[in-house]
Amino acid sequence: MPLKRILPILFILFLAACSYEMVSSTPTPVIQPEAPDQPPVTFEAMLTPSPEPFQFSLPTPGAEPITNWRPPLYPVPWAISPYDHFYFLRPIAADQMNWPIADYRYGGVFFGRSIVHTGVDIPSPEGTPILAAAPGTVVWADWGLFRETPGDETDPYGLAVAIRHDFGYNDQQLYTVYAHMSLMNVIVGQHVETGEVIGFVGSTGATTGPHVHFEVRFPNNSFFYTYNPELWIAPPQGWGVLAGRIMDSKGELLQQIEVLVAPERASRTFIVRTYGKGGAVNSDPYYQENLVLGDLPAGIYKVSFEYEEERVQTWVEIFPGQVSYFTFKGSEGFSANRPPAPTLEFLPEDLPPTPTPKP
Repeated sequence: MPLKRILPILFILFLAACSYEMVSSTPTPVIQPEAPDQPPVTFEAMLTPSPEPFQFSLPTPGAEPITNWRPPLYPVPWAISPYDHFYFLRPIAADQMNWPIADYRYGGVFFGRSIVHTGVDIPSPEGTPILAAAPGTVVWADWGLFRETPGDETDPYGLAVAIRHDFGYNDQQLYTVYAHMSLMNVIVGQHVETGEVIGFVGSTGATTGPHVHFEVRFPNNSFFYTYNPELWIAPPQGWGVLAGRIMDSKGELLQQIEVLVAPERASRTFIVRTYGKGGAVNSDPYYQENLVLGDLPAGIYKVSFEYEEERVQTWVEIFPGQVSYFTFKGSEGFSANRPPAPTLEFLPEDLPPTPTPKP
């Protein structure tokens, strides 16, 4: 039989051999290293140059398949507000359950120790394809990403892939990370497109169940430059994202506060916690949040939590395809005012006087 007919058959047999056991245990976080005194030197093996970073000019992929459990995602890039940045699709396809595990969101602290979570964990059966969230160049495809030591099979991230994307944010380079793979499907230097299979879900590294650990990093590909992926992943159509900044009366951020988010006309209540303390946890440059809850159908929600032995609450409205925002500052209570627009840092402090036109 000709070789060109044999190869497709072998590929089909390979996919059929992948295991699809359902998740039966909870993924395990990795331990945060000591924060360096100096900014870390990023490690990128065998870099292949990508185009210069740009903003709001990403390609739009084809429509996602319609599912029974949630609407298809908005096409990327999606940004109703000038300060939002839904640039990425999810690393697990739309026909699979692909929302983050509630207890393994960004900024979570586990087992009473200062072990912070720098991404979101999305549980999927062993062997589920992992997709590139956006176009870019593979800058890591190996063991050892967490410690930046190629070939280290004791690394907590297991088999992992990192992609440097063909676009940036505010002229800063963006990266995404996909960890705990059972098998990789790319090599360093390879260019990938949105939705291309880059590997398969596994449980390599520090984990007790199959899932993909997904991170967003900028401007450096380093553990200490991560941001909350739920502010970067396109939400389902008609759904939105809640972000909040919860402080005490002095303006200090409150850590690991359990917040209840309850729909006005539904029995289900969502639980989310404010970020824990850790050098690897960073707030969005605009929102300066310490809480994010994605995948909320549009509607009215009651937000409540315990503060100084009393339960405080407010109502928020989730709008389709947008980030809804609130703040709480101790005795001052709640506010729905969004942060002020960022200033243009490149403007000189003292502008020259405007010339007076001659008569």
